[in-house]
Amino acid sequence: MSELTVLPAADLTLAADYARQALSPATLKAYATDWAEFSAWCQQRRATALPADPTTVAAYLASLAVSHARSTLRRRLVAITRAHRMKGVAWTAPHPVIRDTLAGIFRRHGMPQRRAAAIGTAELRKLVATCGTDLAGLRDRALLLLGFAGALRRSELVAVQREHITFTPDGMKLLIPRAKSDQQGHGVELGIPRGMKAETCPVRAVEIWLRASECQYGPVFRKVDRWGTVELTALHAYALPKILTRRAAIAGLTHTGLERLSPHGLRAGFVTEAYKAGARDEAIMEHSRHKDLKTMRGYVRRAKLVCDSPAKLVGL
Repeated sequence: MSELTVLPAADLTLAADYARQALSPATLKAYATDWAEFSAWCQQRRATALPADPTTVAAYLASLAVSHARSTLRRRLVAITRAHRMKGVAWTAPHPVIRDTLAGIFRRHGMPQRRAAAIGTAELRKLVATCGTDLAGLRDRALLLLGFAGALRRSELVAVQREHITFTPDGMKLLIPRAKSDQQGHGVELGIPRGMKAETCPVRAVEIWLRASECQYGPVFRKVDRWGTVELTALHAYALPKILTRRAAIAGLTHTGLERLSPHGLRAGFVTEAYKAGARDEAIMEHSRHKDLKTMRGYVRRAKLVCDSPAKLVGL
C-alpha cells in the first residue's frame, strides 16, 4: 500500500486562493454578509448554523418573507449552501421543506421584480443636456454616452482605463479585459463609432473629457471634488446611481413604480433601441456580451409590449 502524500501548506494555500478568485469580490462580499446575518439569526435562537437543519433555513427565510425581495431570498439560500460546501458539509438547498416554504412566500407575498427602467435615446439626450462644460459635467456626459453606446455594465464602466481606449478615424476601440460573463478574463474589444450629432457623440465626449482631465493613463472616470480637482482614483461603482439620479432630477425624468432608475438602464436602453432599429439578435448579443439569448430578449419583449401589441389590430 502506497503512503498517503501530504502536500506542502504553500501549495494548498495557493489553490485555496485561486478558488476564492472563482467569484468576483462583490459576489464574495455579498455571500459573506448573507452568511454572517444567517449565523447571527441562528445564534439569537440558539440554532445550529453549520450544519443547518432544513427546517432552520426554512424558518429563517420565512422571517424575511415580508421585508425582503425574492431575489434576495434566493441569494441568501445560495450563500448558505456555499458556506456548507466550502466546509465540506454535504448539504442540499432543494429540500422539500425549503422549496415549499419559498413557494409559499412567493405565492403570498410575491410582487413583480422592479426592473431597471430602460434609458432610451430620447431620455439619454435629456440627461446629456444637463451636463455643462465644467469638469463634472464633461465627465458625466462621457460616462453616460459611453455607458449607453457600449452597453456597459456598471462595473465595466468604472473599470475603463486609458490604456483600454484606442481612437481611430471612425471612432474608438474599447477593450473590456474582464466582464461578468467573462470570469476567465479572455477579454473582448468593442467598436464605438462616432455619433451623427456632436452633442451625443460618445467618442467626442470621451476625447473632450480626456483632454480636460489630462488623463494619460489609469482610470478614465474619476472623482471630481467640490473645488473642481480631478482625483487620481477611479469612481466607485456605487457613485454611478448617484450621478444618474442627480442628472435625471435636473432633466425631470420620471419612471413607474415597477421600474427603478439604475445605471443598468443604459445597457437595457441600448438593447431596446438597437432592436427597434432592426439590429439582429446575434449583433446585439455580440456587442452587449450577453451569453443567454433569453436574458437579452427580455429587453426586447419589453420594447415590443406596445409597438407590437395585437391590440393595434382590433380597431380601437
